[in-house]
Amino acid sequence: MADTEIRLAAWEADLALIRQVREAVFIHEQNVDPDIEWDQEEETAQHFLIVQGKEPLATARITTSGKIGRMAVVKKARGCGLGLQLLTFICNYAREHGFSSVYLHAQSHAEGFYRKAGFRSEGEPFIEADIPHIKMVRLLD
Repeated sequence: MADTEIRLAAWEADLALIRQVREAVFIHEQNVDPDIEWDQEEETAQHFLIVQGKEPLATARITTSGKIGRMAVVKKARGCGLGLQLLTFICNYAREHGFSSVYLHAQSHAEGFYRKAGFRSEGEPFIEADIPHIKMVRLLD
C-alpha cells in the first residue's frame, strides 16, 4: 500500500493506535476475550506499527524473551504484503538487538504464511484463546 510507514511504537504514546488494530482484529473479528488480550508483557515488549498517514493498519510486538505476538493487520489492508513487511521488520529488529532466534504462537490457519517467512513448526498444536495454534521458530542469521 502506498505511503505506509513501518515504525517502532511506544506502548504509552501509541496505545490508542495499537488498541484500534488489536480490538478490531482480535476482539471483534476473532472474538478473543478482552480480559486476555491485554497482559503483563505490554509495557516491557517492543511494539511495532504500520501506519498510513495517521491511520493504523497493522501492529505486533516482541517480548524480552524473543516471542513475536499480537500480530494483526486490519481487514482492509490484508493481502497487500504488509504482514510480511512487518514480520521482516521485527526479525531485523530482533537480529540487531542480539537475538539469535525468535518464536511465535501462530494461529493454525496462518501457519503457511509464517513458513514462507522462514519459520518452522515445533511441537504439537494447542489451543490458545479458544483458537488452534502451533509454536513456530525462526533462526536469525
